Amino acid sequence: MRIALLLALGLLPTGGWAQAPLPDDPRIQALIQEALEANPDLQRARATAQAEKERIPQAGALPDPSLSLGIQNDGFKKIQIGQMEGSYWQVMITQPLPWPGKRGLRTDIARIGAQAADEATQRTRLTLEADVRRAYLALLLSRSQLRLLEDQALLLQQAEATARIRYEVGQGAQADLLRAQLERTRLDQTRLRLQTEERTALAGLNRLRAKPAEAPVEDGAPMSALPDPGPIDPAAALPEALDHTPEVKTAHLGALQSDKAVALARLDRRPDFGVTAGIMPRGGLDPMWNAGISISLPLWSGRKQARAVVEQEARRRASGAEEASVRTMVTQRVQERATQMTSALGILKLYRGGLLVQSEASFRATLAQYEVGRAPFLSVLEALNGWVADQSGLLQAQAQAQAVAIAHREFTLAATPPVGATALAGSGMGGGSTPSGAATAARPAGSKADAGSDSSSMTSM
Repeated sequence: MRIALLLALGLLPTGGWAQAPLPDDPRIQALIQEALEANPDLQRARATAQAEKERIPQAGALPDPSLSLGIQNDGFKKIQIGQMEGSYWQVMITQPLPWPGKRGLRTDIARIGAQAADEATQRTRLTLEADVRRAYLALLLSRSQLRLLEDQALLLQQAEATARIRYEVGQGAQADLLRAQLERTRLDQTRLRLQTEERTALAGLNRLRAKPAEAPVEDGAPMSALPDPGPIDPAAALPEALDHTPEVKTAHLGALQSDKAVALARLDRRPDFGVTAGIMPRGGLDPMWNAGISISLPLWSGRKQARAVVEQEARRRASGAEEASVRTMVTQRVQERATQMTSALGILKLYRGGLLVQSEASFRATLAQYEVGRAPFLSVLEALNGWVADQSGLLQAQAQAQAVAIAHREFTLAATPPVGATALAGSGMGGGSTPSGAATAARPAGSKADAGSDSSSMTSM
């Protein structure tokens, strides 16, 4: 039988391994580099960070001096400069001088703000890289599912030919032939859905690298050829996550900035100064000059400066609480992803060590019985359905394991975004069940999960 020959030749994939994992694939690295160079969100973040850096020298600069020009004249009949001692031109310059320490604190606050903008840029970069990986992974998954679908269609075509031969020689029923044709038509529906998901993933990937939606992206090995990521050790991963998560650094910088703001608010209760110097030319008479110092009087300190101190102290407490909250969230996400990865790797082990072997054996035995007339054709379809569904589920489980690894490297506070595609042989094969670990719909490439959502809802986890 040609079906047995196809099985012997291994035309139906069973999930092997490749040599290079997704994060180190040169193709994905090239796509990431394109995104880093062209993505408008990252360009905006970089420009914002540069703008924040330009605020540092501004914050520490002295206030602009003021120039005053005037004239004093005796009487209204004519200009008396040079004739009357009390008539003169006047040129005066006033330079405001903040209380010592205020300029330094303002500079520190601006510098910390620039550092926070750098961390925001780093978050944009990490998220962009992760989104590119997820979009590429979704593209690989949809294309791998399409390849598996074509193998399934080939096997169904051979099954239909077998059913036709048995019907023509009077050993089979016409219903078997019609059922095989029906299943092939249902595969066309699944093919259309997968092709749509492939185009969606491609458009999302191209959006991230600022390319036209239909720009081609070549893939390498199929999804089944990716090696599994390693397990996550929470004890080792937590210090790294706390050190590399931009939100942790941003929260810490916010607390430092609040400390500086409190110190500045307290100094604002001290008066500022102003130095004034002027010269008054009097024509042929000797010129006059003047110099003076002005001091601001914080008479309304109870309603202004004192309240500003209370305000900044409250903001400092809020910043400290935010830093503690972010650290707690990082700890939670590390624990979640370690659990998710353990579950994902366990599911993959079950697929490779049991489910695929058992479903293949079931299909081979059912096919052999059908060939000798001891099993109905529907049993062959159900057995084929189970085998293909399990291989499709293996692809989905591989994608979810990679999604956990990507989120772990992203150091994101959000729940792990799933990566999935339409599962094969889920409803169109009459009796076959969709295996655990198989996602039923693809998540749009580049989308983000809400930071407060429960990551346990991730598909297949």
